[in-house]
Amino acid sequence: MDADLSSRREGSTISQINVTPFVDVMLVLLVIFMVTAPILQQGVQVNLPEAKAGAVTGNEEPLVVSITSSGQIYLNDNRMGVEELHRKLRAVVKVQQGKEVFLRADRRVHYGVVMNAIAAIKEAGIVRLGMITQPQSTGS
Repeated sequence: MDADLSSRREGSTISQINVTPFVDVMLVLLVIFMVTAPILQQGVQVNLPEAKAGAVTGNEEPLVVSITSSGQIYLNDNRMGVEELHRKLRAVVKVQQGKEVFLRADRRVHYGVVMNAIAAIKEAGIVRLGMITQPQSTGS
């Protein structure tokens, strides 16, 4: 009977899962995501004014017009002039009636630049225009 048990030990396979390669792959993916996450959060840098307002909910990709402190205009992340903004938004209105546009303007930008952008947006046929602000700090 002793010989029978020893032969079973020599011929049996060990059924354990080696998780080391799996952990290595997970750590590499973690490093990749940690490096790329800040890159995905980039956009047009705008110093927004503060206001008391609630968050806007929506289920579609918003169109955001951003105006930097130097007066440069962006539609989402694409830099353009007022005339090109008007043309692009007019094309959007032809395809999708009732599209909402959000305006982000730096607090230091000249009032006239913001009004020119608003005029171009309205002339393109956009009826729903929202203004994006930064939540007011509670310390003030």
